[in-house]
Amino acid sequence: MSQTMRPGRYLLWLALAGVLLALDLWTKHLASQNLELFRPLVITPWLNLTLAHNEGAAFSLLADAGGWQRWFFTAIALIVSGVLLVWLKRLPNSARLLPVAIVMVLAGALGNMIDRIRQGYVVDFIDVHYQGWHWPAFNIADMVIVTGVILLLLEGFIPRRVSTT
Repeated sequence: MSQTMRPGRYLLWLALAGVLLALDLWTKHLASQNLELFRPLVITPWLNLTLAHNEGAAFSLLADAGGWQRWFFTAIALIVSGVLLVWLKRLPNSARLLPVAIVMVLAGALGNMIDRIRQGYVVDFIDVHYQGWHWPAFNIADMVIVTGVILLLLEGFIPRRVSTT
């Protein structure tokens, strides 16, 4: 049985989460300072930067719920973050893909949680579109959460080597 992660390795993974979190918060700050709410800045024929304030969750779920959702989603992010921190700490030193996935989901959850606590909404600004159809605006935190979840799913499909000794 593998031992749990060494403290130095755990801190390195937390540092990666910190870098992703800082990148998310910095890009949200730049978007808030340089874009006008709901006024697109065209980057390519399929990409705009469009500042939006999302008071709900993914796809603006519960955005018009009256305000309680701010604290509900904050509580969920805190619980998920705690679980992810414990899970990360309990991983064996040899784990490679799983810690990357956990760190990505953790950083994204914290980035959006910080927005909710500070402002009551999440800053979104990436607007992907095609022939008049727009995907809901999103941010770096959303991108790292989705990528982390995909990696978690991939990790679940990768067969484990079983020791025959």
